[in-house]
Amino acid sequence: MSERPAAPSDIGAAPTFRELFTPKLVTVLREGYGLAHLRADAVAGLTVAVVALPLSMAIAIASGTTPDRGLYAAIIGGFLVSALGGSRFQIGGPAGAFIVLVAAAVQRHGIDGVLLATMMAGAILVAAGLLRLGTYVKFIPYPVTVGFTAGIAVIIFASQIRDLFGLTLTEAEPGEFLAKVAALARALPTINPWAAAIAALTVAAIVMLRRWRPQWPGMLLAIVAASVVTAAMGLPVDTIGTRFGGIPASIPVPRLPSFSFELASAVLPDALSFALLGAIESLLSAVVADGMSGRRHRSNCELVAQGVANVGSALFGGIVVTGTIARTATNVRAGARGPIAGMLHSLLLLGFLLLAAPLAIYIPLAALAGVLALVAWTMAERHACAMLLRASRGDALVLVATFGLTVLRDLATGIVVGFVLGSILFVNRMAQAISLQAVPFDTADRAELEQAPAPDRDVLVYRVSGAFFFGAAAAIGAVLDRLAERPRTLVLDLSGVPFLDSTAAKAIEGTARRAQRAGAQLVVAGAVETVRTVLVAHGGRPPLVLFAPTIEAGIELSRK
Repeated sequence: MSERPAAPSDIGAAPTFRELFTPKLVTVLREGYGLAHLRADAVAGLTVAVVALPLSMAIAIASGTTPDRGLYAAIIGGFLVSALGGSRFQIGGPAGAFIVLVAAAVQRHGIDGVLLATMMAGAILVAAGLLRLGTYVKFIPYPVTVGFTAGIAVIIFASQIRDLFGLTLTEAEPGEFLAKVAALARALPTINPWAAAIAALTVAAIVMLRRWRPQWPGMLLAIVAASVVTAAMGLPVDTIGTRFGGIPASIPVPRLPSFSFELASAVLPDALSFALLGAIESLLSAVVADGMSGRRHRSNCELVAQGVANVGSALFGGIVVTGTIARTATNVRAGARGPIAGMLHSLLLLGFLLLAAPLAIYIPLAALAGVLALVAWTMAERHACAMLLRASRGDALVLVATFGLTVLRDLATGIVVGFVLGSILFVNRMAQAISLQAVPFDTADRAELEQAPAPDRDVLVYRVSGAFFFGAAAAIGAVLDRLAERPRTLVLDLSGVPFLDSTAAKAIEGTARRAQRAGAQLVVAGAVETVRTVLVAHGGRPPLVLFAPTIEAGIELSRK
């Protein structure tokens, strides 16, 4: 199914504020919401909650915080994302993509700095949505998104090696990738075979359940089984209880994070990174949901909801919230009808926190590390990487640069450099796509011209095809300048030019002046209104440049 198509009177009209920012929850309720819809959403909400429960805790632990902060983010942030968002099926909560950023922020600024950065990121996202920047986030090239996602996957896996094998480090685990790998390699002799066995069995259980019983909650069942075995056998491995002392069985009272101008200035780069990645992840997740359901999301409304959700999460002590692709896809596949499924998922997580939090102390960290190792494996997008590496040298360069800088430097640098490289390659490809071709007299249907006096036959006709912009202006302009010195009239057919920028307009204006000095005339034929407007604005107006609707009309104009 698709959203209501625009009425004929609506086509071409700018959307109103209400159309852009009305939450999908309101849309769904207006369409009519009955008991059958609620039943379907309840089943989907329960399915997603079962997936989100272990993931939220595992992501929070991997991010350098306590497991309860991941649950707070999924409960508060997830509820707000569904209630206020522009997607029917978006599931919000802590995401694996943020592990790297949050962990680095915790090391630099502590948890108070992370909460402040999360709230500031929320404010940035709200502003971005209100400024209608959601559309532009979609312009990030595909090789960039694949590159930084694969880079994040590698970093997540590296961050879980310690708990996967129960390693004992004699020093604090470094944050930088190469230093981390070196420290973990030195600690390999301290491997805990029980922890390694639990991690391996957790991974094996999830993989087998996905294959033979895909409808079962594999992650939750594997975590429960690992916890039972650990507690029953008294295995010497780290658990949530031994490392964190358990999870509070309540939601904290909302409070503002610690604030000072010095701290706000220090965490601003982190807030910008949170906001950028949050916008990318949430809108990518919404696009995935659109592809699976046939619906269309409201990108700017989604950004506002993500911003409010991050502010709400920070007020309750939760970490960063974004749209989560895996949980959103699970929601769609489970038969959700609308945002109420996501809201129920958050309420079910709240029920676990209030009723079953004491049981979390038995969860082995090796099992949670196994869950995140599988998440990293899924995030790596191996097939997409292989395809891009084979596709073209340009795409491969963007992919490798983004991936390498994400792993070895940081996420923001990887995205910025990848985007710049992608933009340069796009400009180069567009510049190569434009063509300048002579139009032969026999194909221009100019029989009368052949019978005209000799001076009238001194006419050249050239057709430009493609977007005429700064990337091609120098090359095309040089050819036109040489042509302008030869004929009595140069007819330039721009009917195949959908776009003309100021650089190209100045190149044409320069050609016209060169032709004028040589006693020749430049006639522009077939230019669409937008192209003609740009030309006139940059000096390409009569009598310097004459305009005609067709080539034939341009040739006729040259006789006068």
